[in-house]
Amino acid sequence: MRVQRESPLAYAELAELTASADAGLELRGAPEAAEIVARHGDAEHTVAKWEGRLFGVPTSDWHVAQLARLAALAGGDLTGEDGEAYHLRDGIVEQVNGDASYEFGKLDEILADGPAQWAA
Repeated sequence: MRVQRESPLAYAELAELTASADAGLELRGAPEAAEIVARHGDAEHTVAKWEGRLFGVPTSDWHVAQLARLAALAGGDLTGEDGEAYHLRDGIVEQVNGDASYEFGKLDEILADGPAQWAA
């Protein structure tokens, strides 16, 4: 999944938005390669990677929710491999693909549940 927006996201802008106390995210690395980390409980989890663009490979609803939140903070959209879009709407994380939509659930509840991996 990748974060897309009309104007390219610069590393400095990414650093600024992740530094916000409201974001609950930490940017680690350099402009060439970095990662965005979020905490849950006592553990830290990589949410996304930066390599001139922002992308992630989610393994749970928590990761999808974090990526959707990060995309919203950046003023962009989260787009999946097949062109599906992920949004935050009224505190709900949803996936939209054409006319079909799927609600993952309430953002606050998903984030509270943590990064339990999807079953294979």
